[in-house]
Amino acid sequence: MTAIKHALQRDIFTPNDERLLSIVNVCKAGKKKRNCFLCATVTTERPVQVNVVKVKKSDKGDFYKRQTAWLLRDLAVVDAKDAIKESPEFDLHFDKIYKWVASSIAEKNIFISCIWKLNQRYIRKKIDFINVSAQLLEELPKVAEESVPSGENQNVAGGDEEVVDEYQELNAREEQDIEIMMEGCEYAISNAEAFADKLSRELQVLDGANIQSIMASEKQVNILMQLLDEALKEVDQIEVKLSSYEEMLQSVKEQMDQISESNHLIHLSNTNNVKLLSEIEFLVNHMDLAKGHIKALQEGDLSSSRGIEACTNAADALLQCMNVALQPGHEMLQAVTQQQQRFTDLREQFARRLASHLNNVFVQQGHDQSSTLAQHSIELTLPNHHPFHRDLLRYAKLMEWLKNTDYGKYEGLTKNYMDYLSRLYDREIKDFFEVAKIKMTGASKEGKKFATLPRKESAVKQETESLHGSSGKLTGSTSSLNKLTVQSSGNRRSQSSSLLDMGNMSASDLDVADRSKFDKIFEQVLSQLEPLCLAEQDFISKFFKLQQHLSIPGTPVSDAEEVDGGTLSRVHSGPQSISSENHMIRQMMIKIFRCVEPELNNLIALGDKIDSFNSLYMLVKMSHHVWTAQNVDPTSFLSTTLGNVLVTVKRNFDKCISNQIKQMEDVKISKKSKVGILPFVAEFEEFAALAESIFKNAERRGDLDKAYLKLIRGVFTNVEKVANESQKTPRDVVMMENFHHIFATLSRLKISCLDAEKKEAKQKYTDHLQSYVIYSLGQPLEKLNHFFEGVEARVAQGVREEEVSYQLAFNKQELRKVIKEYPGKEVKKGLDNLYRKVDKHLCEEENLLQVVWHSMQDEFIRQYKHFEGLIARCYPGSGITMEFTIQDILDYFSSIAQSH
Repeated sequence: MTAIKHALQRDIFTPNDERLLSIVNVCKAGKKKRNCFLCATVTTERPVQVNVVKVKKSDKGDFYKRQTAWLLRDLAVVDAKDAIKESPEFDLHFDKIYKWVASSIAEKNIFISCIWKLNQRYIRKKIDFINVSAQLLEELPKVAEESVPSGENQNVAGGDEEVVDEYQELNAREEQDIEIMMEGCEYAISNAEAFADKLSRELQVLDGANIQSIMASEKQVNILMQLLDEALKEVDQIEVKLSSYEEMLQSVKEQMDQISESNHLIHLSNTNNVKLLSEIEFLVNHMDLAKGHIKALQEGDLSSSRGIEACTNAADALLQCMNVALQPGHEMLQAVTQQQQRFTDLREQFARRLASHLNNVFVQQGHDQSSTLAQHSIELTLPNHHPFHRDLLRYAKLMEWLKNTDYGKYEGLTKNYMDYLSRLYDREIKDFFEVAKIKMTGASKEGKKFATLPRKESAVKQETESLHGSSGKLTGSTSSLNKLTVQSSGNRRSQSSSLLDMGNMSASDLDVADRSKFDKIFEQVLSQLEPLCLAEQDFISKFFKLQQHLSIPGTPVSDAEEVDGGTLSRVHSGPQSISSENHMIRQMMIKIFRCVEPELNNLIALGDKIDSFNSLYMLVKMSHHVWTAQNVDPTSFLSTTLGNVLVTVKRNFDKCISNQIKQMEDVKISKKSKVGILPFVAEFEEFAALAESIFKNAERRGDLDKAYLKLIRGVFTNVEKVANESQKTPRDVVMMENFHHIFATLSRLKISCLDAEKKEAKQKYTDHLQSYVIYSLGQPLEKLNHFFEGVEARVAQGVREEEVSYQLAFNKQELRKVIKEYPGKEVKKGLDNLYRKVDKHLCEEENLLQVVWHSMQDEFIRQYKHFEGLIARCYPGSGITMEFTIQDILDYFSSIAQSH
């Protein structure tokens, strides 16, 4: 093993600057016994690196090669397998577990001991030695000495001493000194004892020389001690002087402290004076109101633009002085308290003066506007309040000042404004609506009289209200209303002229003219109200400094009603709440324009009484204005009011549709005259034509489509009902003519939502036309028809067609006898009677006579061909034919039609 160790050190580890410390011959457990060596090595260079190297003998020769190396620091566990019973097996845990079997237990113990020592000396790492007792670790070297041969043991021990006591080489200087010393003695190498004696003698000589030198230097030591004593005396003298200097400096320090404290007091006094001056300057600069401002607040002219501007500037300056942010303690100063009281007195004095002046302006405005009512009433226009708004907006900044400083007076002004303006607007709007009602009822010529005599408006109002309470439907001409209104005015000449003009016009022309007139008047009413309300709302927002907050369209808003001078609010909860200022604007508008909604409802009721079709005009116009108002501000008074009125208009529109359907159901037809086109069919045509012209590009088209569906269903149902009840006119004629009229109407108007009904009307018209033709034509060749019905019955019973002629009742002689009864003259005479009968059934309005006659011709020819076919099949080769041909039939029908 020693030879192997030296060989491995020489061939493998010396070239890599490593020393081999321990070696063990092992093989892998459980596999083919292929021996290798595990070597524990250290590097010769610092820092020292400890390795465990696996060395294997080469297959090609007798030399060894390095196969694997592990760092000792990577070793985690050393497992000796059994701490009691000795075993050559052991495991080393590196990155994975390596299982080995040593060639001898002694080698295994020496190798484990070496690893333990190397770990203790170099690594100091926690390596777990499992199944290895502490006693065994201590005795491992002894066991190795007893079990290993002497030479090998010495080598291993020597290796361990090298590990413990490392050899220290001589440096270059030491080597040089030893060489010089050895050159001085020639026998240093041959006689080492003599050389050692010589060195000993020289060392003794040197020691004696050193002692003598020390004794000779004693005098110098005494001299040095004397000098040290003198130096100590000098130090004492210096310390005394330093003490005196320190006492002198202490007195100077006390004086300097007194000076510093005095300077601090002076600086503190200056700082306080500066701060006091700053506070005084702050109070003087911020709480001193100029004399000019005081004079403007006390005596300023609030009626001129220059005076208003001066008062506005003074009020702003006063507000700034009153709102100065005072520091703690300022309120305790008498001057500050007096100045604040002075500002409060000025504020209250100016607030009273401003409120009194604005109240006078409000009252004066009511008187000024009253003088222009008569002129505007004639033209059906509302007075323009822009000059009044323009004059008042000069006070807008003062109103904002009043709102911020004295909210009580601001609130009082707001209430007074609403009271004065509500009375003014009540007069203006009521007079405006009275004129509109008179113009609607046809008494426009009396407008001048109404304008010049405003006190007689109550009489006109009573007549108008009597119209509202009158029963019965006012459709077609409005002559009765004209008559009533003209009679109430006492102008008989105007009445007779209007009646003459109306006598020259048809009822439908009067309806169109009256409806167009109503539409223009209603549009003018809405066009006058809308800018009036918007202008007033904008003025209120600017003058009273109330910020308007627009909300999302469709968001629920609060409605408010005036009840006995108080305000009752209905609030609908929604995802967004209306601000208090926006709510205040709405409340003010409701108070001021409290009569708008009732007057609009009265006007709508009057229009509905005049002609129920007026609800179509009102629905379109009102919807458009509501849509416009909601786009501007969906929460405004105008938008809410028009929306409420729109509900009434929509209710009237639905009532109009329901009334028309009820009238259809109540229609009674004469038992003595033919029916013709039913009245409600013609009225539906009139309604549809009127509605299409009114609702063109309208926002409420969906409402009309729903009404169409209700009406057309009612028309279909009641046409069938009347047709079933008709005694004079055949049912098929009533159905055919009316559904033809409906189909023509829907085709002409092209109403998209009624496409299905149009197809249904066409189908009903076609079906009943065919039914009437068959019913009216009946059996023009009655006996011939009965004869061939019997032939067809025999064929149906199973008799072959060619054998029918052998039947006694249907032989050729019977056939010829029947044919001879229908010569051409008889046929033509029968057709002529049929034409007269059809002419009596059909009405002239629809002009369906020729259509029906042509259909009858086609049906007659069809029957003729059917008879000819039966003769050809059942009587083949008999030569029997009808006594007239198809050409004769065509000539008969043509000549009869031309003759009539």
